[in-house]
Amino acid sequence: MDLNDLATYVDDRGSQPPLLCPAYRSTRLRAPLRPPVLLAQRLTEVTGPLLGEERVMAVEADLTARSDGEPIGQRITVQGQVRDSDGRAVPHTLVEIWQANAAGRYAHERDTWPAPLDPHFAGVGRAMTDAEGRYRFTTVRPGAYPWGNHHNAWRPAHLHFSLFGRSFTQRLVTQMYFPDDPLHAFDPIFCSVPESARSRLVSRFSMDDTQPAWALAYQWDIVLRGHGSSPFGQPHEQDT
Repeated sequence: MDLNDLATYVDDRGSQPPLLCPAYRSTRLRAPLRPPVLLAQRLTEVTGPLLGEERVMAVEADLTARSDGEPIGQRITVQGQVRDSDGRAVPHTLVEIWQANAAGRYAHERDTWPAPLDPHFAGVGRAMTDAEGRYRFTTVRPGAYPWGNHHNAWRPAHLHFSLFGRSFTQRLVTQMYFPDDPLHAFDPIFCSVPESARSRLVSRFSMDDTQPAWALAYQWDIVLRGHGSSPFGQPHEQDT
């Protein structure tokens, strides 16, 4: 990989959430005690990852077609473009998502709150971006769910995203939220992001991409590393 192909690194700590956010309780236990050290991009960091594009099948991007039955919930599509901090498309890179079902429950043994599990929805998917850096998923809109951060705490509806980019130094784990959700203002994870950057986490409803009698559509572009990058999302323990 040519070093000139990598995105320019810009110190964007002013748009990223702090590693220690007292309102987000679990960060008190896992935040580093010393400031992070920015490492130089050497050969190891820029020659990969090699993920094997041929191993990702098209059906994996449709979370509603992974079972012998239809999942419950409002069917949606989520699509967008992955770019680097210099505005260039990031083609042929792995995008993974995971989420709760329409009732707000994950298909995971550690999620035990009394919401129904959906036997036809596993809540995981992955896709490769195309030559123009574009991705697309079909899924159902997740529900809100309670978590133990504080009294009457509820997480807004969201999708978790993991991206690898052109190199290991562009790895991003973050969350996508839905527009006009009243829970945004009460969520310490969402509010840990500086206010000027929170809009980067919120998708945009797209009537143009909505499919008649089939699925509502949301648009969400992702920027890896540097100025204008998508804020890093720290998942709650239940979300992992």
